[in-house]
Amino acid sequence: MLKHQRVEFIQQKLQQLYPTQPIPLDHSDTYTLLVAVLLSAQCTDERVNQITPALFRLADNPFDMARQTVEKIREIIRPCGLSPQKSKAIKRLSEILVEKYQGKVPADMAALEELPGVGHKTASVVMSQAFGVPAFPVDTHIHRLAQRWGLTNGKNVTQTEKDLKRLFPKEKWNALHLQIIYYGREYCSARGCDGTVCEICTSCYPNRTKPKIVKKP
Repeated sequence: MLKHQRVEFIQQKLQQLYPTQPIPLDHSDTYTLLVAVLLSAQCTDERVNQITPALFRLADNPFDMARQTVEKIREIIRPCGLSPQKSKAIKRLSEILVEKYQGKVPADMAALEELPGVGHKTASVVMSQAFGVPAFPVDTHIHRLAQRWGLTNGKNVTQTEKDLKRLFPKEKWNALHLQIIYYGREYCSARGCDGTVCEICTSCYPNRTKPKIVKKP
């Protein structure tokens, strides 16, 4: 397949498999989504969903979270990993939301990226999933699949994001972000497929006989 053919095939297959794309992180509003996405760094969504009910019983809004101690937040989120950094970030970003934004999460990429613990990927997820703004958040999993499918030669997630945004229509970005995640988990995981097993890999590269070596970000 030529690249444009792969792009078209991938879009059609993902839409067929995942016509709807529920957000995998449990949340009740934009603030709880922001915190959940922050917690998901180097942690599975499943684990985050096990942790956040207790955290949000403690505080489910920036006003209440800002009043908690870092130690109390850390004790709850410890199973997510990186709890020292994440607990400080959650408390401080909550304080900033209260001080600067009247307790509301700003619908602005640059403002989100300025919050403690919120990088470009986290900000992109919030912009796309909470505010419906076209974004294409790329993590290591999407980076891996994009390389297996011949959509990028990027050595890092920044280049991969640029390549995917160039290849796919802007109005499809938000859905594709989630569709690729779901497909990766179900069919093209790190252990389940090496670029020669799943339907998309074998359809895009029917003559590939050796595992696809992925450039790690």
